Amino acid sequence: MIHWQHVLVLGIVISGLTGSRVSAETAAPSGDASIVSPDAKVETLWVDKGFTEGACVDVDGLIYFSDINFAGGKGKIMTFDPTTGKTSVFSADSGQSNGLMIDQKGRLLAACGANNGKQCLARISKTGKPVCLVDKFEGKKFNAPNDLVIHPKGWVYFTDPRYVGFEPLELDHMSVFRYDPKKKTVQRATTDITKPNGVVVSPDGKTLYVAETNNGLSGLEKVPPKNPKKRMTLNAFPIKADGSLGKKKVLADFGSKETGIDGMTVDQKGNVYAAFRAESRYGIVVFSPEGKELAYIPTPEMPTNCTFGIGKDASTLYITAGSGLYRIPCKIPGFHPSLPLDQ
Repeated sequence: MIHWQHVLVLGIVISGLTGSRVSAETAAPSGDASIVSPDAKVETLWVDKGFTEGACVDVDGLIYFSDINFAGGKGKIMTFDPTTGKTSVFSADSGQSNGLMIDQKGRLLAACGANNGKQCLARISKTGKPVCLVDKFEGKKFNAPNDLVIHPKGWVYFTDPRYVGFEPLELDHMSVFRYDPKKKTVQRATTDITKPNGVVVSPDGKTLYVAETNNGLSGLEKVPPKNPKKRMTLNAFPIKADGSLGKKKVLADFGSKETGIDGMTVDQKGNVYAAFRAESRYGIVVFSPEGKELAYIPTPEMPTNCTFGIGKDASTLYITAGSGLYRIPCKIPGFHPSLPLDQ
């Protein structure tokens, strides 16, 4: 997610630190110790000048993440190798990628936003070039694809809000879409979320979780209003056999005073790990499938997304926050809906 608070974040980030393994100075995790130990420490892996988002893992254990250029220049996709501790550039021009995920064929897919971005759902080639798979709905350009998740059956659900970008808005709605790679078609998955952000699928493939992160802005304001009307919720939709969605259930309502959830991931037990961006209490909040808060992991900066590693790293949670990449050991292995079982 990108919104006006990011301007403040980018004004205070530490730049130039790479390859660090220093523990971040944050409060201890709290809640269910069977999820994360209160003694677990958040480690700083990489920090630079951009804005990190969209962490995902591939079958070799590499962590991919977006490094968004908030000033409107070229965004990047980075890789972190847990075996060497090194971070490197995979794509020098990502089309302003945000959410990332590896599909069943081993291809990296990206939700590319606006602000000099591709405004499409893209495949990132092996050379790092974004190739648009779909960029329009009913002949109109997407607002700014933000996050995505790939269902075990191959469907790609992605969100299309607008938090920042100078490009004209062609659509009169901000929706969740479903792309079918076999048919190469895109459908509007739901009309029941005002401004969708993070999205993730349950381990059984039967539920789509969607963060409604409505900051009350159109994304085109030069100066944000003083009292925008916000709506911040976590929602669950049943996924039908044909990929369409059933009736929405609001699992948690965070009110309208602060920001809610950005990106999300799940563990093998179906718990949802959400990047929670409230000014008064930011970090990773772990929810049960029913929406009950189970644990809380404070982060050094406001988080944007998270993912688990695989193999021996399956219980390690990688977190994008501010301009950095972080990690913390957890207790339950993560689940990756489009990868083979790896835990």
